[in-house]
Amino acid sequence: MVKRTGPTNPMLKSLVEELKKKSSQEKVQIWKRVADDLEKPTRIRRVVNLLRINKNVKDNETIIVPGKVLGGGELGRKVTVAAYQFSESAIDKINKVGKAITISELMKENPKASKVRIIG
Repeated sequence: MVKRTGPTNPMLKSLVEELKKKSSQEKVQIWKRVADDLEKPTRIRRVVNLLRINKNVKDNETIIVPGKVLGGGELGRKVTVAAYQFSESAIDKINKVGKAITISELMKENPKASKVRIIG
């Protein structure tokens, strides 16, 4: 039986630890859930196209993707998207109408994760 070791990428490891710490400090479950999703193997991690984000969000909403955002489709709403990874085209398209940030930046801006939804 293979022992699960979690992420081997040092930056991802520290992000997961930071998320878990923030979850217990602020008593907010969403950070714990994002950390659990990021600990999964890469092939199981969430991958979301802009088309799906556009369909599932309202204007001025903040969403988090515990995985990668791809540039498929267009984004017609002003949203803030926080994710672990973005494709180049996704960053360009999001920044035209909204804002693309890292999960760490979102934790600093909004430690209580108020009005944040997970998409993916």
